[in-house]
Amino acid sequence: MTSQDERILVLTTCPDESTAETIARGLVESRLAACVNILPPCRSIFTWEGVVEDAQERVLLIKSRTACYPALERAIVRAHPYELPEVICVPIHTGLPGYLSWIDSMTSET
Repeated sequence: MTSQDERILVLTTCPDESTAETIARGLVESRLAACVNILPPCRSIFTWEGVVEDAQERVLLIKSRTACYPALERAIVRAHPYELPEVICVPIHTGLPGYLSWIDSMTSET
């Protein structure tokens, strides 16, 4: 397996359900992600522009491949309302072989 074939988990947060669904559907429909889980609201506390913020957000768990990441990141940033959205990518080192193969078959290089 080459580094471009590696499976990844990308995390992002959204301000509301509508934004989360728009981003999730766009990624799956464009085959940049095999699956996107939209988690229930979470509470995020962070500093932005010198002010401690306290916000409810939706977390997206995005399953994809390294080869798709550049286009996936661009798609998130383009659709996201935040000035600086969280986009974090972590490798999937191992998993159920059939599920990993499904990620491969559901994603395409763009």
